[in-house]
Order: sequence, then C-alpha cells, then structure tokens
Amino acid sequence: MRIFNRPIRLFGFVALALLGVATINSDHNKYFEISKNIEIFTNLYKEINTYYVDDLDPARLMRTGVDAMLESLDPYTNYISESEIEGFRYITDGKYNGIGAMIRKIEDYVTITEPYEGCPAQKAGLKAGDVILEVDGKSAKGKSTDDVSTILKGFPGSEVVLTIRRPGESDPLKINLVRDEVVVPNVPYSGMVSNEVGYIALTTFTREAGRNVGKALQDLKKANPSMKGIIFDLRGNGGGLLTEAVNVSNVFVPKGELVVTTKGKVTDWDRSFKTLNKSVDEQIPLVVLIDKGSASASEIVSGVIQDLDRGVLIGQRSYGKGLVQNTRDVGYNSKVKMTTAKYYIPSGRCIQGVSYEDGIPKDIPDSLRAEFKTRKGRVVRDGGGVKPDLVLNRGSDATIVQDLLRNNYIFDYVTEYCLKKGEVTDLAQFRFTDFQDFVRFLDGRGFEYESRSERVLSKLKSEAKKEDLLSNIEADIKAIEKKIQGNKDEELRKYEATIVDLLEKEVASRYFYQKGRIQLRLRNDDEIKEAIRLINAPTEYEQLLSAN
Repeated sequence: MRIFNRPIRLFGFVALALLGVATINSDHNKYFEISKNIEIFTNLYKEINTYYVDDLDPARLMRTGVDAMLESLDPYTNYISESEIEGFRYITDGKYNGIGAMIRKIEDYVTITEPYEGCPAQKAGLKAGDVILEVDGKSAKGKSTDDVSTILKGFPGSEVVLTIRRPGESDPLKINLVRDEVVVPNVPYSGMVSNEVGYIALTTFTREAGRNVGKALQDLKKANPSMKGIIFDLRGNGGGLLTEAVNVSNVFVPKGELVVTTKGKVTDWDRSFKTLNKSVDEQIPLVVLIDKGSASASEIVSGVIQDLDRGVLIGQRSYGKGLVQNTRDVGYNSKVKMTTAKYYIPSGRCIQGVSYEDGIPKDIPDSLRAEFKTRKGRVVRDGGGVKPDLVLNRGSDATIVQDLLRNNYIFDYVTEYCLKKGEVTDLAQFRFTDFQDFVRFLDGRGFEYESRSERVLSKLKSEAKKEDLLSNIEADIKAIEKKIQGNKDEELRKYEATIVDLLEKEVASRYFYQKGRIQLRLRNDDEIKEAIRLINAPTEYEQLLSAN
C-alpha cells in the first residue's frame, strides 16, 4: 500500500492545482466577457444617441434596453426606477403616498375603477366610472395606466387637480385632491359566514399580515366560542413578503415548524425559515381557498397547510411562483428586483412553473410532476402550483365571462345601472334581478366574443388553406361554425348566475367599497358554501387529510 500511496497523493495534489488554475481561468474569462460587453453596449448607446436620424430620449432608450435584458430572464426580475419607488413601497408595506384609487385604461383614457374608502380620492368625491381627461391641466389622452399612476403619486400634502368626465354629467368637472399616505388593509374583512364557521380574507402579504390574521382569528374565537372552523381566503392574493408568509403560517401551526427553505446560486444566502411564536390555534378545522391568482407567499402558506396536513385546500390550482426576489440598489434611488433563489416547502417540493407562455406559467400534467409526501403520507406534486385537495371549477373562468370582464362590459353596465338605480342603502337586501336589461345593454354595444372552439376552427381553416385542402372540408367547417354560433347564443343564459354575481359585487363596491365586494362574495360564493359544508362534515374533512 505504501508503494502507491505517495504517487496517489501527488496525483491528487496536481489535479487540485490544475482545477484551481482552470477555475481562475474560467473566472477571468467570465469577467473579461462582462467587461467587453459592457464596453460594447456603452459605445453602441453613445453612437445611437449621437447619430440616429431622429432625436431620442436617452432615458427611455436605456430603459427599453434594460427591460429587454431583464425580460429574457423571468417575469419577476424587474428594474424599479426612482419614479416607481412608491409602487414598490406599496408592495412591501401596504401603503404609499398618493390619492388612493384603483385605475384602469379604458379606450383612450384612464378611468377610476374603485376609490379606497377614507382616502383622498373618496374624500374629494371621485367615483368609479370617472374618466381622467386632464391632470394638472395637461391632457391625459393616450396615457397609460402607469403614466397616470406615476403622476398621481407624490408627497403627502401636495395637490393635484384632475379634470374628469363623469357619467351622467354634461360638462367636465375639476376635482382638487390633496395627496396623503394611503394605507390599504391586508385583512379587509373577517366575520362569520354561518352560525359556526368564521371567515378571514387576506389580500396581500404586506407588513403585519401575520399579526392581522392572528388578531382576526382571536377576535372571531372570542366573539364566537362555539365556532367549529375557519375559512381562510387567499384567492387572488399575489403574495408579498416571505417573512410574512412564515408569520401567517405560524397563526395555524406551532412554534419551531419548518415553513420554507430558499436555495440559490449564492449558497451563503440559502436559508431555512421556521415559525418563531406560539400559534393562535393549531386544532380548529381549517379550509384554505386558493385559485390561479394565488401566488408566491400565498402558495407558501397554502403549501405548508397542505404539507403538514393542517387543513384542506379548496379551489383551483395556484399560479406557480416558487421564486424568491431580493432588491439591490443600482444608484440614483433606483433598484433592481431580481430572482435570487427558489423556495421549497416542508415536503421538499418547489411549486415553480417550469415554462411560461405570455408571462404566465403553463399547465403541467401530473404525470410530469415529481411526487412528494405530506406528513401523513398523502401524495403531493411539485412544479406548476399547488393543487387543491378539492378542485372546483368556476363559471367565471368561462371564455364568455372573461371576455365580459376584459372588455369592461360588467364595469360599464354597472356605471349606467347606478345612475338609474340611485343609492343602495341595505346591502343585505340588495338583489340584481333584471338580467334581460344587461342582455339589452350588450346588444346595444354590439357584444361579440370568440370562443376557444372558434379559435381552433380558425386555425384549422388557416392550415387547410395553406395545404390546399380547404375546398374539401369547407362545407363541414361551415356546419360546425353554425352549431358553435347556436351554442354561443345560449352561453349568456348558461352563465347567468355567474354574471349576476359579478354584477352584484361591482354594484356593492360602488357604495360600500372593498368591504362591500367581499360581503357580496360571501353571499354568492359556491366555494365558500362548499367550505362551510365540509367543516360541518368532520368525517369527510378528516378523510381528505388521511393517506388512506
């Protein structure tokens, strides 16, 4: 053995030395490539700015280059300019300086879609449906939502004057607003949805989310000692702070439980996050509602509840964002928010979607997803979001309903409806009963939509034409088109209940703001009804959490 020992040690030393040289050379080549390409980019930028045929805005040109570079990475790595810092502050803190209203681009102008209760916009008398014609005397025509939002944000106490066109008014109105700090509650509503079932809605994981959810649960328990279960609503919650995901999980799971582990290229930044405090309640039956709008921190919490068999998930598969972002200062009060790690929940799975289409994670069949086990041995899968224990299809996902929302037919109709209706004083008694009036409104607007079947058929016609086969199948295609059109005429009636629900929630938001919208959702929501039923069926509830 001694004969070979020395040569082996010598060979190992030489191999390590060569590896070290190779690593140094590799790092040197990498840094050289970075330096070289930065120099090329700088020279290119200077040449274009100096000699291009038209005058250019240097800042806009650079922003285009930066956005294109980051867009090639993933949808969550973004540049945040100095003017966008207020928006970033809202994402992390749940507050910003501005007027306090949701806005949306409708045709040529940005429109107020929902003032926040108690904020400058609502106090100054702005209403949903108000069209912003001018900001401080400058035309807002053609401006994007981001353009107008940037102008509306500003220091507390500063003024902004809006010229608006209000439905039902013949002349434009001038509205003077004084900007202020806008605080948007992350728990906008909690209460009882039946005699023995409580409900808590969390809309974003901003600071104090864990504390606010815990307080809501404590208050419900104190006021309702016989409460049998809790519905925790994370639908449409796009996430927020990872630390708050840990704190929210801690409301329902005990101290010392592993919630999430982050792993990235910089191993020194890898971390494991455990719950640090005593829970509020570890035993009460829990149903968590999720949908395709539940992302990031929402998926951590729902995934933890599922992995630890702490509660039952109901709804639709979540968005599929298993990436962690951190911000770095890049000078001049600007930041870059970049993906630095992936996160893994207690079972060891990562729910990140592996491929995107138009910035949205694509659906992955279960057969292509790796299997993991919950604490009790139930099979769960990675990749492409968290799949609920009870999957319920929603009428609002139908193509025709999405088209009504996307093209603002629901919003515009409710604006006209409220002008005719007057005040709604008792939300509990309010019912929308004139669906035929909505149908007439759509007819007057020339409403049409393209179904998925029509899109597939259109593609078939296009391909058949390329291959000179269209004449052979044209009669068949026309017959199919006729049948599809007949079905389309029945679609509105088919989804009448869903559309009425959306109309009622929009009306409620006009008079009672976000709280009113949530209260109407509680009344009409099939998923909440199913959650109540499940909590009142303890045997079925336990079976869903069992591996057998």
